[in-house]
Amino acid sequence: MSEGLRPERPADSDRAFVTLVTNADFARGAAALLRSLALTGTKADRVVLHTQAVPEAALARLRARGARLVEVDLLPTSQAFAEAHARDALHRAAPFTKGGKPTFHTPLDNFAKLRLWRLDYRRVVFLDADTLVLRPIDRLFDYPEFSAAPNVYEGPADFHRLNSGVFTARPDEATFAAMLERLDRPGAFWRRTDQTFLQDFFPDWHGLPVFDNLLQYVWLNLPELWSWGQVRVLHFQYEKPWQDPHPKARALAPLIALWHAFEGDGPVPALSDLPAPGDTVGLSATGG
Repeated sequence: MSEGLRPERPADSDRAFVTLVTNADFARGAAALLRSLALTGTKADRVVLHTQAVPEAALARLRARGARLVEVDLLPTSQAFAEAHARDALHRAAPFTKGGKPTFHTPLDNFAKLRLWRLDYRRVVFLDADTLVLRPIDRLFDYPEFSAAPNVYEGPADFHRLNSGVFTARPDEATFAAMLERLDRPGAFWRRTDQTFLQDFFPDWHGLPVFDNLLQYVWLNLPELWSWGQVRVLHFQYEKPWQDPHPKARALAPLIALWHAFEGDGPVPALSDLPAPGDTVGLSATGG
């Protein structure tokens, strides 16, 4: 295994779904994601890249849910790069005006997901830890590098930007070296961290259907686009469903409840039984 990666056990497949966890909060997200993947029946490995900041109790839960744990170091970036992408500095330079990022969000950590290009797999599908997989998505392993869905949650103008919460990759040492060379150049500033960088690195990115990475704000802003019959990956961008209190608990109640069902060990609702946007009858926000 490459420097900066410390796996607990060997790979069982040449394909893997991979996520990144850098604190206990995102470990909660990963636990729900791992269960959602298992329920699709996938035979691919389910890998959690994690830093030393994740408590052992949180890692034990992920291990119990079938994860191959791989400890990773943060990238060896310069002090100037770290300062520019620290939470307060980045949010001052590029404020989030459309939604709220929780206090446990640490932007600099996002770049650690680039370590996946050093993994011992031929094909990888990356999923942020704040996603749920609601239908099988193994077909994505056959999509080319680099494929991602557009960052759609307000309107047609969103289609020109990718969202890095779901993407396809082909691990390769040469690609990783080229990424590091481009990432931390003098004066480098990636407005939305890995997302901005990946779009710059892969300017001819291939588009995935929006339902392979359906952002939760579509529920609020583009309800006519929402279709439980088609959604494959649900992505809780901005506010996270485990936040308590949750600033949008009422507006996003059915989505939050769905996430809690996957985080737990009980039954999960059939997608056909879920309410449509604007339907006042649905699951409670507490899940339970």
